[in-house]
Amino acid sequence: MPRFSNKSDLKLDTCHSLLQELFRDVIKEYDCAILRGHRGRRLQNIAFKNGASTKKWPDSNHNVMPSLAVDAAPYIKGKGIIEDRGQCAFFAAKVKAKAAELGIQVRWGGDWDGDGDLTDQTFNDLWHWELISTEKTTQTSGGAT
Repeated sequence: MPRFSNKSDLKLDTCHSLLQELFRDVIKEYDCAILRGHRGRRLQNIAFKNGASTKKWPDSNHNVMPSLAVDAAPYIKGKGIIEDRGQCAFFAAKVKAKAAELGIQVRWGGDWDGDGDLTDQTFNDLWHWELISTEKTTQTSGGAT
């Protein structure tokens, strides 16, 4: 079973508890690395300047503590961290399924509007995940109560 490195664990520890829960469950089934949780002023402004973010400090979900965003990438033994769009989309499907199972609402930076069309993005951030809500949803079975 895959597990996070100490570096990934430390970065994930800077994130909201729901993101921690989600990715600690994801790692049990799919190997991945946590690249960034909380991002301070200097790193956020560098990310903006380099085009890795569309937001300056303090407007990113990475800038609050605990972070409401996390950058997580698929990891393949022998190849390392994967940036391939297809592999990231496959990983995104795994994360979305786990999030739905756990009742955690997230948005992926490869499909900002969540419509399933990966070609209508003006800015792609294939490793970016953010909470839509800090409350879990509850699954209910059909029927009147």
